[in-house]
Amino acid sequence: MSVTSTATAFERTRAEGRAALVGYLPAGYPDVPGAIEALKVMVEAGCDIIEIGLPYSDPVMDGPTIQAAAQQALEGGIRTADVLRTVEAVAATGTPTLVMTYWNPIERFGVERFAQGLVDAGGAGLITPDLTPDSAAPWIEAADARDLDKVFLVAPSSTDERIAMTTAASRGFVYATAVMGVTGARASTSDLAGPLVARAKATTNLPIGVGLGVSNGTQAAEVAGYADAVIVGSAFVRTLLDAGTDRQAGLAALRKLTEDLADGVRRG
Repeated sequence: MSVTSTATAFERTRAEGRAALVGYLPAGYPDVPGAIEALKVMVEAGCDIIEIGLPYSDPVMDGPTIQAAAQQALEGGIRTADVLRTVEAVAATGTPTLVMTYWNPIERFGVERFAQGLVDAGGAGLITPDLTPDSAAPWIEAADARDLDKVFLVAPSSTDERIAMTTAASRGFVYATAVMGVTGARASTSDLAGPLVARAKATTNLPIGVGLGVSNGTQAAEVAGYADAVIVGSAFVRTLLDAGTDRQAGLAALRKLTEDLADGVRRG
């Protein structure tokens, strides 16, 4: 399956003079077909890049919203093969599709095996929140052999040296965590995000995406004023959780939220 890279998305959004909207949902929530349907709605409504979460039993960075959805996916029997099947379905839309995952599941599945499975599914790469470049040699080797994106994270607490090392090891874009703490939609964006983006941009020409906390178009516009991508996760997940078993209502609310966020990145 051919891969649409994140570079393609960023070339388009730069040409349009705006930031990219990156949307996240965990695979398998509310179930595998339901997640695929929801992710396709997000694509149709304006997401430029998709992150698919690999549900994990020890999610150290995830807040209660994403934990709740991931736990339901795990209880539903989600497997790594289901995650790759979800990637394949979303990537088939032509939208760059990455997996966001803690490292232990990849190590258990097999680094080379997962990397090849991701390529075969049309996936663009991995976002690895608990894997730092200096501990990532097997993944870097597997990704480089297949031209997969390696999206590592920088945080407000990162030293300048650490930021330079991280951006040098990244491909696709760099993920800047805007707040210190777990994920979750917030009433206001972090004042740490702008300075962190500036520090990261001083070390690389890669796009810098900001995540953790954005929940509406106004916040998206604010972040889009200084970042190359606005990354939204918990707000999307919360929208589906709030709809409960009414899937059509959940999808309608998801579409409305995506359109609001997409409008925000264009205003920013």
